[in-house]
Amino acid sequence: MKKLLKLMVIFALSLWGGMGVAQVPAGYNTPIPSEIMTPDEVQTEQLGTLSFFDGMPEPSTVEKVYENLDRMRGVEAFLDLVPLASIEAMRRGMESVGIDKANKVLLFEELMDSNALFLTGNTDTIYAIGLLNLERDGPTVVEIPPGAGPGTVNDAYFRFVVDMGAPGPDKGKGGKYLILPPGYEGDVPKGYFVANSRTYVNWLPLRGFLKDGKTDAAVKMWTEGLKIYPLADAANPPALEVVNGTGKVMNTIHANDFSFYAEIDDVIQREPIEFLDPEIRGNLASIGIEKGKSFKPDERMKRILTDAVAVGNATARALAFRPRSKTIRYYGPKSAWFSAFDGADYRWLIDQGKGGRNKDARTLFFYIATVNTPAMVLEMVGAGSQYALAATDDQGEYLDGSKTYQVDIPADVPAKDFWSLVVYDPQTRSMLQTGQLYPSKNNQRNRDMKPNADGSTTIWFSPEAPTGHEANWIQTVPGKGWFVCLRLYGPLKPWFDKTWRPGEIERVD
Repeated sequence: MKKLLKLMVIFALSLWGGMGVAQVPAGYNTPIPSEIMTPDEVQTEQLGTLSFFDGMPEPSTVEKVYENLDRMRGVEAFLDLVPLASIEAMRRGMESVGIDKANKVLLFEELMDSNALFLTGNTDTIYAIGLLNLERDGPTVVEIPPGAGPGTVNDAYFRFVVDMGAPGPDKGKGGKYLILPPGYEGDVPKGYFVANSRTYVNWLPLRGFLKDGKTDAAVKMWTEGLKIYPLADAANPPALEVVNGTGKVMNTIHANDFSFYAEIDDVIQREPIEFLDPEIRGNLASIGIEKGKSFKPDERMKRILTDAVAVGNATARALAFRPRSKTIRYYGPKSAWFSAFDGADYRWLIDQGKGGRNKDARTLFFYIATVNTPAMVLEMVGAGSQYALAATDDQGEYLDGSKTYQVDIPADVPAKDFWSLVVYDPQTRSMLQTGQLYPSKNNQRNRDMKPNADGSTTIWFSPEAPTGHEANWIQTVPGKGWFVCLRLYGPLKPWFDKTWRPGEIERVD
């Protein structure tokens, strides 16, 4: 019997070979692999000493790990739901200036300026922005006029629903779109480009282009040709009502403090339960946000979530301004220029989903930008749009508003429609507010810019205009940072194959 027991022990040891030396601890009859055991004390970097009685956590450890778990869930809720909070902030901001019906649009008749807080808003296209409420209105029609630039519908989680205008199925020729609410089972009439949304609230950003540096043609196109109305009113659609957004002071940016979770709760209560997957809903439920229930965190949870949103906000800002991804830089690790769409997938899927979802890339994008469409990532030569951002100079330092910088835009910019540079505030991620209402340069609008002898254009950034370079100058603010976005509308092949590239931002003082 003893010989048999010895053989059994030897056999057990051989099975655990390579997994560490298995011994027979006190209280056991057989060898136990050390890696499955928990010592009475475990040292951690984050939580300090964790204490156990024979693998069962002591009361002090239970309290630590549950606080940590709730904090982790709160941080994940922030990072996962920045897109949702952004649309909710957009809804609130637009309703605050009177966009409360389907047939009302916010039209920037003299372009978007720095008064309005919009994530990386554009000074160079004529925005007509609508807000759909499919719960209130049911199926909703959007009639797009011929000649429209890129337009998109995004749902309440900032997911792509459909493109309109040049990159959409109407191919810039105009047409009628019908947006159906979640779960719609009614008749669908013919003659429409039909799209189904998973949410009731949908955001509708449309763009028109400058003509001869002016907004007149695009404003006329939108005011005379755009129609938005419930399908139920198709026989007698209401006229378009326009609210001019130029010069308006408004906020469309989500909170970065505890009130972020209240914003999220409002959306959860409003939208159908199926619009988010069970994993995300379960995470929210664990911190007290659940459809049909009041969000009333006790003092402990409020304290934890206040800490969690601070960590989440810091994480999002690190992703946005110091991205660590190895695939995000356009021109290698020494270049500051990076893509807002890391991985070039509007769903943020890695290898078509084989690698899952790049959640860091999704958080990065929606923390600093808006509009989710394939047209911003696919190689749509001459039709879509492309973007490059930079928050650091050629030495890797943050851009400082008290200093002077220059960047060279080489000749023959590969943009069929136009190119522009817009400067943004890192706090609001909206246009930098300076003495210049439009903190940007555009080759269509700013026709007084002076080119260099080789056809390139040098843009200057500083608090005061460098002598002789006033026409090529974008103002910055001492004591504030800034970052910049290069836009190409109608990007051409040299952009995609990188035979053309912008210069790096160089400090010159």
